[in-house]
Amino acid sequence: QVQLVESGGGSVQAGGSLRLSCAASTYKACMAWSRQTPGREREVVATLNFDTAGYPDFAQGRFTTSRDYAKHILYLEMNSLKPDDTAIYYCRAGCSGTYDWGQGTQVTVFS
Repeated sequence: QVQLVESGGGSVQAGGSLRLSCAASTYKACMAWSRQTPGREREVVATLNFDTAGYPDFAQGRFTTSRDYAKHILYLEMNSLKPDDTAIYYCRAGCSGTYDWGQGTQVTVFS
């Protein structure tokens, strides 16, 4: 089991940017960022499997995920933020089946 700790959330005006970090206790080849708002299912916003990143349509061009291999840190750079991006953002580790999750970090985008 890997321990995951997210940081970097906060409040930002629409159009602004935030960078989230996820510190992992060990290297995991497959990692991802997901988000959740009350009443909605958790949705993936970015994946990073080995060196290959993937994004859903709503995140493409605005969100970028990367990692620091030496420090076991996963990043999520979010630009052109919208109020709809308001959510708790979670870091996830694992390629399939059972995943490990962080505790989440709140992102609030105000207009």
